[in-house]
Amino acid sequence: MSRRYLFTSESVTEGHPDKICDQISDTILDALLAQDPTSRVAAEVVVNTGLVLITGEITSRANVNYIELARQKIAEIGYTGAENGFCSNSCSVLVALDRQSPDIAQGVNAAQERREESSTEDLDVTGAGDQGIMFGFACNETPELMPLPISLAHRIARRLASVRKTGQLSYLRPDGKTQVTVAYEDGRPVGIDTILISTQHTATIGDITDEVAVQAKIKEDLWSLVVEPIFADISVEPDENTRFLVNPTGKFVIGGPQGDSGLTGRKIIVDTYGGYSRHGGGAFSGKDPTKVDRSAAYACRYVAKNIVAAGLAEKCEVQLSYAIGVARPVSIMLETFGTGKVDDEKLLELVQQHFELRPAGIIKAFNLQKLPAERGGRFYQDVAAYGHLGRTDLELPWEKTDKADLLKEALTLSSALA
Repeated sequence: MSRRYLFTSESVTEGHPDKICDQISDTILDALLAQDPTSRVAAEVVVNTGLVLITGEITSRANVNYIELARQKIAEIGYTGAENGFCSNSCSVLVALDRQSPDIAQGVNAAQERREESSTEDLDVTGAGDQGIMFGFACNETPELMPLPISLAHRIARRLASVRKTGQLSYLRPDGKTQVTVAYEDGRPVGIDTILISTQHTATIGDITDEVAVQAKIKEDLWSLVVEPIFADISVEPDENTRFLVNPTGKFVIGGPQGDSGLTGRKIIVDTYGGYSRHGGGAFSGKDPTKVDRSAAYACRYVAKNIVAAGLAEKCEVQLSYAIGVARPVSIMLETFGTGKVDDEKLLELVQQHFELRPAGIIKAFNLQKLPAERGGRFYQDVAAYGHLGRTDLELPWEKTDKADLLKEALTLSSALA
């Protein structure tokens, strides 16, 4: 029997308080790794009205100005004047940082395998920076192999920031949230049920001062300049039945840290799959790649995406688990939800044969400690807003599908030998 249901995902703009924190945390990480690729970083940021607090644990030979980095990132986001209720030049920036615990460091510096087995294999040197579980996912709903709801929510959020920064909609301010509800039938997207945009704005627009008229103008502009352009290459489009909601409270003038506090790592579902796939619970931003919360989640995405790109499944979810100080994963799970072309157990064998999933191996494969020269010292801060996964605007190593052909060939060879 045919089943119809709705699924919703949200995104937030770079000016959202939580995203300000994520971006400052990852800007600090970029700066530290640029000088010292072996930096151990767990940078946490809190923002509120007129206040930025940088805390956490950092061990590094690098010498950086944390206060200046925070102010530069806040200005880049768009908080440069008092009219936004938060300003890069006038906010207080407090720094309260410690070094990484030596108890943790000893297990990361030399994995249990190295300590107990006297292994000389380079990839076994680094132990996982924490215990935990990580998930990765891919599906064939979009060209970037991401679920459609989160893909659309991110597209709208990025476009919202773009028209603000280019001056097309100069009355917009940095804070904003988007949400898209997609209609599914039998597991496939068939329509757009609801599009929601909440965006910070000036109290008046030109000579328009009436609140109702201001909201009507915003809604009209957002539809033509933000929503319509992002569906140019998407086959599932809004129709006459699609609801379009804009600033449902009636206005959104007070926003950013003035309207709500922010915290690093509070938008983990926005960062990943919009709730479409499971999540291990660990945040990404502000963490160096020895923290498997980050690096192993990227590896899980890489594995799942290559399986789907190879045509071996329409959907694939991968779970890894780690013990702190141990290099090899405690467990690996793979699920294709009945869409696999071969048994999941066979796909799992291929994963174990062709993917390096120890921390040092992941770091080496993705070059996670050395920032790309062409990015000008920017890397992690660029994924701290609008998603770490499925990014078509960035060249991300975990988004490559360079093992898809290898998997197909290995499967063909295995079948021939069976």
